[in-house]
Amino acid sequence: MTDTTPTATPERAAGLPAQSPPVDPAETAKADAPARLSWWRGDGGEGAKRNLGLLATLVVLVVIGVLTRPDLYGDASWVWGNTLTILKLASVVGVVTVGMTFVIIGGGIDLSVGAIVALAGVWCTTVATQSYGAGGMIFSALTVGLAVGVVNGLLISYGRLVPFIATLAMMVAARGLAAEISDKQTQVSNNQFINGIASTNVLGIPLLVYILAAVVIAGWVLLNRTTFGRRTVAVGGNPEAARLAGINVRRHTLLLYGLSGLCCGIAAIMLTAQATSAQAAMANLYELDAIAAAIIGGTLLSGGRGTIIGSLLGVVIFSTITNLFAINGLSTEAQNMVKGGIIVAAVLVQQVQFGSLKQFLARNRVTTT
Repeated sequence: MTDTTPTATPERAAGLPAQSPPVDPAETAKADAPARLSWWRGDGGEGAKRNLGLLATLVVLVVIGVLTRPDLYGDASWVWGNTLTILKLASVVGVVTVGMTFVIIGGGIDLSVGAIVALAGVWCTTVATQSYGAGGMIFSALTVGLAVGVVNGLLISYGRLVPFIATLAMMVAARGLAAEISDKQTQVSNNQFINGIASTNVLGIPLLVYILAAVVIAGWVLLNRTTFGRRTVAVGGNPEAARLAGINVRRHTLLLYGLSGLCCGIAAIMLTAQATSAQAAMANLYELDAIAAAIIGGTLLSGGRGTIIGSLLGVVIFSTITNLFAINGLSTEAQNMVKGGIIVAAVLVQQVQFGSLKQFLARNRVTTT
């Protein structure tokens, strides 16, 4: 009897699908290693690398200070006091810059922030407002700042005005209203609580620095950990795509300018406390300082990208430069020229990206070969 059981032939075996070899976990880990490094090499690490560059810039400025004034930097107590002076100097502009950063990331611009600070400061130091005490003054400043910011948002989002034109008009109008309210006079703050904000220290650190830290932390959480922040980046990056994704672009733009105005109201209280008075000419050119600090921190003027920490470092860099010029007895004109050069350099760095330079070098290498 013949055995007819089919046997596997080489041809049949060759036709069968090959079995995958066993997976080695160690090899898998090695293969996944480059993926972990992609965050630093890709877009995710851009903010961290930029902030490290800003910290390096601060170190360079400190080194310049040590070389130019070794007599001052040799005193540890003076160094600590000078550091607090720089942070205190940066506090008011820093609060304004947080709101400006949101507006620029959202694809807009706000040239009226300095005028809003002046209007809120003048409004909260009128005799009628001061009669309600510190609570009335703070409420008045925040309400005025928020209201003017909302008007800016309405003109831009629903009135379809260009942000540059709308906020430029608001800058002129708010300064004029502040001059009208104050009758072009300096209004003195008689409230001891408000005046004490600038002179109060907690654990050896000025209260103004704590206010700045609180605003920065709140801004960072709002931008990086909430839907509002993600929508801000989306609206600034591509408004039409954001609209098709279901985002109410007009309403969100209105909220961004309202947030900027609210930050100006907080800054008005801080600046009034520092000067113990308010006038229509206060916070002059704060809009330029805030925009410059945001740009230095890596915020794109075209919108869609920016960080709160980077903007804060930009403010500290400008305050350090101001302090450095002051301790060396240099003129304000030279200081402004240096600031202008830094702004131009920052914009050029944004336009000439490292990736584009690498592609350019690669093309040249191929052509040469």
